[in-house]
Amino acid sequence: MGSDNVMNRLVQGDVGSGKTILAMLALLLTVKNGCQGCLMVPTEVLAKQHFDSAKKLLEPFGVRVTLLVGSMTAKEKREAKAALKAGEYDLVIGTHALIQSGVEFDNLQLVITDEQHRFGVKQRTGLCSKGENPHVFVMSATPIPRTLALIFFGDLKVSVLDELPPGRQKIDTYAVKSAKRGSMFEFIRNHLDMGYQAYIVCPLVEESDLIQGVLSVEEYFKKAQVPFKNYRMDLLHGKMSPKKKDEIMLKFKSGETQLLISTVVIEVGVDVPNATVMVIENAERFGLSQLHQLRGRIGRGTEESTCVLLSDAQNDEAKERFDIMCKTTDGFEIAKKD
Repeated sequence: MGSDNVMNRLVQGDVGSGKTILAMLALLLTVKNGCQGCLMVPTEVLAKQHFDSAKKLLEPFGVRVTLLVGSMTAKEKREAKAALKAGEYDLVIGTHALIQSGVEFDNLQLVITDEQHRFGVKQRTGLCSKGENPHVFVMSATPIPRTLALIFFGDLKVSVLDELPPGRQKIDTYAVKSAKRGSMFEFIRNHLDMGYQAYIVCPLVEESDLIQGVLSVEEYFKKAQVPFKNYRMDLLHGKMSPKKKDEIMLKFKSGETQLLISTVVIEVGVDVPNATVMVIENAERFGLSQLHQLRGRIGRGTEESTCVLLSDAQNDEAKERFDIMCKTTDGFEIAKKD
């Protein structure tokens, strides 16, 4: 960024390796040089999480930060857009709302996209066009075929973060049959009793006649009232309003909720260091990169964490996938296998 060349770089690092801190440093450098930066993420929960982090980390250095997401009122959006165009904010963090027409900048010189595999090429290009040849910094914890194609055929340079911060604990992963669900519930209750938190992830929001033998998150939540009747539980899925999703995530982050039963909406960027157990029901329905992302929601504190892949699948592909997940927590190794 300090050279005469425009940066166009993929920063690839495993879950929890510190990509966000690099992004914040790059944004600080941009603002200290009198320019504006933006950070685009795929979900409102993640946008608000980054917004809170940016305010805490960057406001002490005089950086003026704003948020732009779909659930804001028309008036709030208008005010944020006008202030951005006038240069009253140095940094904006938002979702796809950033690429809509009407979003203009005074002097945009750094564009960052997080979880870049969630965005289309046109979406990223649309954001870059709001500046005059800005630096581009894309982050990913999950190398997928398109990312690899960008590396091999595109003009993205690659930086790899291949270590985790000190103190991070390893995550033990086990593949378990559904007959052991009772023991698994006991395991979760023990962790909750010790003051930790847990996730249970289901693949479907509601029951489907088309897909037999797959647990929906709504049905699961009802049934879980019995084994977890003495615990504070909550339900989260993508069909809820952004406001409702944020409320539920904030309760979980604060520790008010002990057990979160959810769909994959928690896959990206949710950071709750006190969560030590991740159970993935019908794990055969998830790809390797998605299993790895979900597992990355735990092991973010100083306690050892456990991921349980629950499945009765007998096919070779599922078994091979579980075998890989149980043997390694290295995202690069998993991407190669994928």
